[in-house]
Amino acid sequence: MSERAQQQLALHFPEVPETLLWRRKSNDGFTTVPRPLPIAMQAIDETSKGAPAGHALFCLWARAPDNPLVIVENPATFAAETGFTGERATDTWRKRMRRLRDLGFIRTKLGPSGEFHFILLLNPNIAVEMMRRKGLVQDGLYGRFIERVADVGAAGDWAAYQEALEAAEKVVDAKSEALDGVVESKKGVK
Repeated sequence: MSERAQQQLALHFPEVPETLLWRRKSNDGFTTVPRPLPIAMQAIDETSKGAPAGHALFCLWARAPDNPLVIVENPATFAAETGFTGERATDTWRKRMRRLRDLGFIRTKLGPSGEFHFILLLNPNIAVEMMRRKGLVQDGLYGRFIERVADVGAAGDWAAYQEALEAAEKVVDAKSEALDGVVESKKGVK
C-alpha cells in the first residue's frame, strides 16, 4: 500500500517539495490514531445533540504518547485545544469527557487535577459496536463504520473483546467455585 501511494504521489504531485510533506518516520510530534476514528467521532456527535464530544476524543488521541493513557496535568490546556474558551471552558470540557466516558470511549481516574487526571483511551471500534448494540448508531453510519473497520483490518476487534470477556468470566467462575469449596470445607470442620 505504501509503495503504491508513493508511486501515485510522484505521478500526481511531483512539484511538491519533500519538506512540505508530513512523514511519520522523519517528522517529530506524531501519534498513532485508529483509522476509523472520524466515524467514531461522528457517532459520538450524533448522540450528543447540542454538545458534540467527538472533537474532544480526537484531542485526547492527539495527546496520547502512542500509549492509551493520557495524563491531564492542566484541564484548561485540554479545554483550549478542544476549542473551548472563556470562563466555562474547563466545565464544558469536563461535560464532554463525561459523555465520552458514558459512551465507553474512555475510562477515568481521579488525580491531582481532578476527575479527569488519568484518562484511559479505549478501543473506539469496540465502543462504536457497543453504541450500536444499544441502538445509538444509525444504519447508514454503522454501514460506513463496518466498511472502514474491514478496510483497515480491524474487523476482529469485537470478536477478540468478546473472547476476552468470556475468558474473564471463566476465571471469575473458577475463583467463585474455589471460594465456595473453601467455605463448604470450613463448615464441615466446625
